[in-house]
Amino acid sequence: MKVNVGGIDRIARITVGAVLIALAATGTVGVWGWLGVVPLMTGLSGWCPAYLPFGISTCKMKQE
Repeated sequence: MKVNVGGIDRIARITVGAVLIALAATGTVGVWGWLGVVPLMTGLSGWCPAYLPFGISTCKMKQE
């Protein structure tokens, strides 16, 4: 798997995912809050399968 999630995108995904999971765990939001696992995992892994069909990458390009 090639990394396609860049720095700011990763931080945002991890933050949003963790907040959603915390809210779901405390009962503040319903079971939909557990969907925070998806952005958390894509942020931690640096790879988003939804970006593949569109050829999107938020990583900086390497100079060659």
